[in-house]
Amino acid sequence: MNAPDQEPRSGAGEPRPTVEEVLLGGGRVHTRRDVVARTGVTAERTAQIWHALGFPVVDDDARVFTDADVDALRAGERLIEAGLITAESETMMARALGHHLSRLAEWQVSTLWAWMSRGPGVPGHGGEPVDHAAALLPEMERLQRHVWRRHLAAHAGRMAAAGEGFVPAGPGRPVGAAADGPTAAGEGTDVRELAVGFTDMVGYTRMTRGLDTAELGRVLDRFESLTGDVVAEGGGRVVKTIGDEVLFVCDSASASAGIALELTARVEEEKRLPKVRTGLAHGAVLIRFGDVYGGAVNVAARLTGVARPDTVLVDTAFAGELAGTAAYELKALRPVSVRGYNRLRPVVLRPRRRTGAR
Repeated sequence: MNAPDQEPRSGAGEPRPTVEEVLLGGGRVHTRRDVVARTGVTAERTAQIWHALGFPVVDDDARVFTDADVDALRAGERLIEAGLITAESETMMARALGHHLSRLAEWQVSTLWAWMSRGPGVPGHGGEPVDHAAALLPEMERLQRHVWRRHLAAHAGRMAAAGEGFVPAGPGRPVGAAADGPTAAGEGTDVRELAVGFTDMVGYTRMTRGLDTAELGRVLDRFESLTGDVVAEGGGRVVKTIGDEVLFVCDSASASAGIALELTARVEEEKRLPKVRTGLAHGAVLIRFGDVYGGAVNVAARLTGVARPDTVLVDTAFAGELAGTAAYELKALRPVSVRGYNRLRPVVLRPRRRTGAR
């Protein structure tokens, strides 16, 4: 037997790695002072990046860093040397990566834990957690890398298609001045003319009062699955889901109108989901580390708040983009006062009825 204070052995006199060591690719062997000495990056900046990734700042003499941490910091320095990013934007990039990947990691660990906890006779039951981690981590990394590269290719294709006439922002010309193609607005950001949509479930709060957590999970899974499918089929991109609401963008108003109306029709067929409502707006949108900001985003959100169930509301700029489009009907409503806008004029969007239809 091993003494209580000894590491278990994996054979040939080697200590058996822990789950953390498998996940991190090694043990915590370096202090912050070691990292500074090995990379040449100041202690202040290493602490700033570490905190931006979502981890608590530690004492300079605490051994919490791995060889992989040192390599990652060196990789960031090489990106700075290449001119792709600056020291300032590196922190923003770290914050964006930490925000998105921490959510993914939380889901993956929960899924792995539930898989290992299944009863006898089910594949994956039993065994050492470290063995499962060692076997499955490469597969998870391979899948993530593939999906990441596919999205890189998709976004690169969209940027290339929209990039004709691209003019970087510069002195004397405000951000967003170039309407034809994306406009540089700072590292990690650009400004583009986009259609923005918010779709939310009506009566979600009231509905959740009568559901247990399992039922609520099924409702949210179905809502996210349906909205994701419809947005992808229509050529849009889901920016994020926030509980009962999904935010999406599209290059054209016509395509986003089709997405909104299709979402409404599909949800009407779903007995498990409450009715939805959608707000659409069109205009200059600041894209920053995967999220979107600007007046069009705010207007779309406000329109969603005043829309009735099974209704799609658009702003006048969006309606103007659809002028002459035979597939849709537009009906202007009275101006409304909402937070930030005293006279916001909603326009109801409907599919045009076919001739002879009753």
